This record gives sequence, C-alpha cells and structure tokens, in this order.
Amino acid sequence: MGSLDIVFTITGILEAQRANLEAIAAVRPGGAFGRAVVYATTAAHRYAVAITHVDSGTLRASHRVEVSGLRGRIYIDPGSFKPRTDQKPVEYGPYEHQRGGSHAFYQRVVDEKGQEIGQRAMAMIVGGLA
Repeated sequence: MGSLDIVFTITGILEAQRANLEAIAAVRPGGAFGRAVVYATTAAHRYAVAITHVDSGTLRASHRVEVSGLRGRIYIDPGSFKPRTDQKPVEYGPYEHQRGGSHAFYQRVVDEKGQEIGQRAMAMIVGGLA
C-alpha cells in the first residue's frame, strides 16, 4: 500500500482572530452591545414617560431607567410619592397599567416602539462588528 500525504493549509487565521476580538469587544458593556443596551433602555424610557397618563404627574415623573452591564430596565421608583396625598406610584402604577389600552404604558412601549427600538439597537451592534 502506498503512503498518503495530506497537507493542510490554514489561511486567514489572523483575520479570523481579529474578527473574533472585535466581536468580543462589541459585546462588552462599553462596546457596541453595551451602547445598544443604553440606547434601547433610554429610548423605551422616554416613550414610556411621554405616553403615561397624567393626573398629578407623579407617576410620569416616577419612571426610572437603570443600565448595569448588558442589562437595562425601566421601573417605577419605589421612593416616589404624591406630595399632596403621600400615595406611591409604585403602588397605584401597576393598577393603572393593568387597565390596559392607552393606560398600559410599558406594554405600549413594546407594542408601539419595540420593533423600531430593537432594529436600531441591532444596527448598532452589527455596526460594532464591522
């Protein structure tokens, strides 16, 4: 039986390593993914504030935004209260939201702006990989 010589050639290894490092950098909190999380969270917050129904304005003013690493959240500040009545938006806000329709401020963000915000955030991530 004859011998079989197999030759492997690896090409593009430096380019592949560079692309891998760029992808890793993009998903770090300070990278493209992190910037996309900040954008998406703040855009959702702005819209939630804009569409929240106003009686005294306390609920609208109680929406908070928090970004930690690659996670963003919007919530009603548990320390907020109506000065005239001492009512806490964190207690009555969920009931307002559960009324549904135009009252459902967080659900409306998802339904009305979620796709637009998500597409822009994705473009930011993809742009960071280029």
